[in-house]
Amino acid sequence: DDQDELKATLTPGYKPGAAKSADEYAQLDAEDESLARWKASLGIVPGSAAPATGPKVTVLTLELASPTLPPGKEIIFNLNDPERLADTKKNPIIIKEGIEYNVRITFKVNHSIISGVRYSQLVKRAGVKVDKMEQMLGSYGPSPDGKPYTKNFEPEESPSGMIARSGTYHVRSWVIDDDSEVYAGIYFTFLILPQDWQWYFKLAKEWS
Repeated sequence: DDQDELKATLTPGYKPGAAKSADEYAQLDAEDESLARWKASLGIVPGSAAPATGPKVTVLTLELASPTLPPGKEIIFNLNDPERLADTKKNPIIIKEGIEYNVRITFKVNHSIISGVRYSQLVKRAGVKVDKMEQMLGSYGPSPDGKPYTKNFEPEESPSGMIARSGTYHVRSWVIDDDSEVYAGIYFTFLILPQDWQWYFKLAKEWS
């Protein structure tokens, strides 16, 4: 079941601690001046956090980066544009076989402190699982300057060969934390609803 596949993987015996807001973290050990300066450098100061409403994280873009991409070519999904993702079902992205690539995301932390956040990706072809990737983002607070964070994950290698080039691959991507809370950036009217992203690709001998 895909839902089970994409759940957060926890270390045996590990239990996530109680979530704290940025203001609560700012008040911790307030008498420690060096710690206070370090927290201030991360934007964690009393009264500076946005109200703790809505999603803690908004994922803005998902990108496939590779040094083999032709000059000027980019593969970037704006996750506020679900129609672009849906279009890949009819018009799959073409990825060159046997090349090194990495997934890159940009995201904003809206409030609170996030920890143990990871990117999960499940790949199927003809309904059969062919790959699963899970990589850590880490722990973050709201950016002091309000700018999004960028995370480059470890490089992967695309499959190659005639069999690999046959058929279309279906990908489900999630950003999830230790509490199995899922984050996304898909907008529906005035709401931001957490869900996975689904997109499709095919392998070819060359980029197109």
